[in-house]
Amino acid sequence: MATSSARIYKPDPMRWRRPHRPPILQQIGNTPLLKLERVTEGLPAGVEVYAKAEWFNPGGSVKDRPALRMIEQAELRGDLTPDKIIIDATSGNTGIGYALVGAAKGYRVMLVMPENVTEERKQLARAYGAELVFSDPLDAADGAIRLVREMVAEHPDRYFYPDQYNNPDNWLAHYYGTGPEIWKQTQGRITHFVTGIGTSGTFMGVSRRLKELKPDIHVITVEPADELQIIEGLKHMETSIVPGIYDPAVKEADVRVEAEAAWDMARRLVREEGLFVGFSAAANVHAALEVAKTLDKGVIVTVLPDSGAKYVSLGLYD
Repeated sequence: MATSSARIYKPDPMRWRRPHRPPILQQIGNTPLLKLERVTEGLPAGVEVYAKAEWFNPGGSVKDRPALRMIEQAELRGDLTPDKIIIDATSGNTGIGYALVGAAKGYRVMLVMPENVTEERKQLARAYGAELVFSDPLDAADGAIRLVREMVAEHPDRYFYPDQYNNPDNWLAHYYGTGPEIWKQTQGRITHFVTGIGTSGTFMGVSRRLKELKPDIHVITVEPADELQIIEGLKHMETSIVPGIYDPAVKEADVRVEAEAAWDMARRLVREEGLFVGFSAAANVHAALEVAKTLDKGVIVTVLPDSGAKYVSLGLYD
């Protein structure tokens, strides 16, 4: 069994200082944990499956958490000053989080994203005042990463580049926030944590914190079945730029999900549970149910990163 390296990380003193946080940003975190009841029919009576409803964050996704922490810690360090533009590569949700925080705090935000992200994500980012730069859609998220690095290298003094794929404040947002929330909401009964990996921040932060609290907990990643299965928000690690914050030694297993299975589960969740969620959320639930089928008893928690509102234009809910 792999063991977490979380114990080597010590709380940073800056955690206890905080820059000004406008009222809307005070609503980030403390999202509900919902028990799944209908899609779990047929599972052993001793198995419970719960999902963290992250679209309750004001920007509509789990990414509000790391966006806020990365910006606030940069303010405390002096890396982010009013004259700089916040810039990063994003497939949408972290970008919307940056745009929300930037609007509330008065910063310019520039987002580099693949041109084929959903129209809803583009419009939401623009609504908060973000400027958009599009990368080649065929290069997916990795193309956006390469383009933003070129832009920052050309004008390093113009931008603050959080670099969400390599910034430890990404996973620390979940170590200090999401992980303790799950522990409290399950009253420490959680036995399995199952979630997808994009930047890997949610998985790394929550897993490290839960492993400290309960060393025998099982932590499991979710990935697309192969590089041809496109599930927005999830990375197929073998064929992608691997985030610097990702440590594969932390996970004990992974579940691979076909895109069609994620789409089917998205439709089931909205019609059977009333949960209108995105496709990475649906992939997470599909994977959690696959894990549940192997158990006689357990408390499984997964994450619903965002709602389905950003994906309506794809027509998959018709």
